[in-house]
Amino acid sequence: MHPNLRRMEPVSWTQTIGGIIRLTATCICGSDLWPYRGVEKLDGPIPMGHEYVGIVEEVGSQVTTIRPGQFVVGSFWASDNTCEICRAGYQSACVHRVLMGTLGTQAQLARVPLADGTLVATPAMPDADLVPSLLAASDVLGTGWFGAVAAAAGPGKTVVVVGDGAVGLCAVLAARQLGAERIIAMSRHEPRQQLARQFGATDVVIERGDEGVTAIKDMTGGFGAHSVVEAVGTQESMMQAIRSTRPGGHVGFVGVAHNVALPGDELFMSLVHLHGGPAPVRQYLPQLIELICNREIDPGKVFDLSLPLDETAEGYRAMDERRAIKVLLQP
Repeated sequence: MHPNLRRMEPVSWTQTIGGIIRLTATCICGSDLWPYRGVEKLDGPIPMGHEYVGIVEEVGSQVTTIRPGQFVVGSFWASDNTCEICRAGYQSACVHRVLMGTLGTQAQLARVPLADGTLVATPAMPDADLVPSLLAASDVLGTGWFGAVAAAAGPGKTVVVVGDGAVGLCAVLAARQLGAERIIAMSRHEPRQQLARQFGATDVVIERGDEGVTAIKDMTGGFGAHSVVEAVGTQESMMQAIRSTRPGGHVGFVGVAHNVALPGDELFMSLVHLHGGPAPVRQYLPQLIELICNREIDPGKVFDLSLPLDETAEGYRAMDERRAIKVLLQP
C-alpha cells in the first residue's frame, strides 16, 4: 500500500493522491458471488463492488491528470501506473496497489486511491447508451481481453473460451478483435450462446469436462486449440482448458481460482504455456475506451438486467440463479 494511504483520515483524504467519483453506474461481478454463496468466508459486513464509472467530484492536491467534471473509467485495482511492475504492463501487481473491492463501489460515491494512475477520462461526456460498455471496460472487458492476450489469441488461431459469464463472453469479443480465425465458446445456455455469436464466436460446444475436451479435439484434427481462455476458476474448468490446448499452445486463465490444484506430471507432459491471474485492466483502458467511444465494440450487451441501487439484493439473486449474465446498478 502507498505510504500516504496509511496516514489518510476521511476528512483529509482528498487532499493527497486520490479522488472522489459520483457513480453513474456500477454493477455486480461474478466474483462477488463467491462470498455471497459462502465459498469465501466473511467475518462480518464488508463493502462490495469494484467496477465503476462516473463523474469526478473532487481530487487530491497531488492529482494532476484528472479534474472535477470529467467522466472517468477506473480499474478494479488502483495502481500508481509508474512503478517498475506497472511500466511492464502489470498494474494489478503494482507495488502500491489497492483492491477497489476493499473500498466498495456498489454505492453512490466511490473514493479512488492513486487517482492519476488508476482513472482514465473519456474524450468527452459519453452518450448514455455508451455507459454500460464503459462500465464493462472497468473489469469484465479488460479481464476478458487480458485472458485472450495471455492465451496468445491472434490471426490464424483457433481460440476456445471456457466459461460463458461476462468475462468469458468478453474474451470472445477480444479474440475476435485480436483477429482469431475460429472462436469456440463453451456454453450450455441459449441466451449466452446467442451473445457469444454476436461477439464473434464461430462455434458453440455444450459439453463440459472430458466430453468437452473430446469435442474440441474432434474439431481441431485431434490436436486441440492454439489458444484457450479459462474464465471460471474451478478445478474442472482449469483442467478442461489445459486438456483442450494443443502442445505448444497457450492457456490464459482469468477465472478467480478456488481450490485449483494442477497435477504436475500432466502439466509437464502437456507442453502448454500458462499465463494469467488478476487482469491488469489499466493497461488496456485507453485502447478499450477508444474502441467503445468509436462504437467499434459494444461489450455493454453483457448487462441483461438493470436495477436501481436499492434493489442490489435482487441483482445478486438473479446472477446466483443464472437469471442474469450481469446486473448493472444505477445509483
